[in-house]
Amino acid sequence: MHQTRTAEKPQSVVADGMRIEWDVAIPMDDGIILRADIFRPISEGHYPVILSYGPYAKGLSFQEGYKGNWERMISAYPEVAEGSTNKYQNWELVDPEKWIPDGYALVRVDSRGAGRSPGKIECWSPRENKDFYECIEWAAAQPWSNGKIGLNGISYYAMNQWYVASLQPPHLAACCVWEGAADHYRDIARQGGIFGEFLGGWFTRQCVPLQHGYGERGKRSKVTGELVTGPETLPEDVLANNRVNPGDEALKRPFDSPYYRERSPQFDKINVPLLSAANWGGMGLHPRGNIEGYLAAASKQKWLEVHGNSHFSPFYRNDGQALQKRFFGHFLKG
Repeated sequence: MHQTRTAEKPQSVVADGMRIEWDVAIPMDDGIILRADIFRPISEGHYPVILSYGPYAKGLSFQEGYKGNWERMISAYPEVAEGSTNKYQNWELVDPEKWIPDGYALVRVDSRGAGRSPGKIECWSPRENKDFYECIEWAAAQPWSNGKIGLNGISYYAMNQWYVASLQPPHLAACCVWEGAADHYRDIARQGGIFGEFLGGWFTRQCVPLQHGYGERGKRSKVTGELVTGPETLPEDVLANNRVNPGDEALKRPFDSPYYRERSPQFDKINVPLLSAANWGGMGLHPRGNIEGYLAAASKQKWLEVHGNSHFSPFYRNDGQALQKRFFGHFLKG
């Protein structure tokens, strides 16, 4: 069924000690409207912002989208689920119920073509980087923002931090790159020059079911009841024309080229305070980027943390959260 209903106006609610706005419109320079969920303290004020931009659908809960990972994590580390209703847990992002009480605002943006944001999904593309830049500057201009924007998140939400930091958004104040590859050729597509099949499989498995317009084929938010991929259910051929599989693109390009360079950071232009957190267990993808990025970034204030364990638990554990808050508390709150 092809539905044409447009996205409704954002709904603002007060719940669980927070003021929440769903599906807030963020206009891009080419006319596309991206959608964001915003969590902030109930009291009026100017708050530092933790922002994320990515393709994993802000309305899909961690527990539903990645059930086995969630259950293994809270079994090993019950502290992760304590002190929160866990209704707003999102894959690879911080829990707003544990950050809003500390005086932060959280902005979760569905990237172009993903979740509830329309458009063509082309991961790590120059267009995505420009969108990310515009989202940062948009958040800085909001009346509830103190003008200092921090970026935080795991994997995709870390990788694109390298790229947008290269563009030097004026209000980007700090980056926490948690398990995030950097060089698109060497870290992601062709490690050691050898094509890796991960990229195409990841896109098909984790991005396509969350593409904007997947609609009734997909899931609904457990909190709002809305479809996580937007109100429209688009035909398969329309969806196919609205996405670019990065695995297919890498397979066409065996050698380093402008394609890979425009999807990789310019480390000499990264000057924002930086916390790079690597995992020794992620050798197939991320740690090279975390370590090389830390070494090469021009940031005068930068730190490298290296841990073991799973891809996600160290981020959510109390010690990981405390490290992130120590870092952002300094650079976003002074």
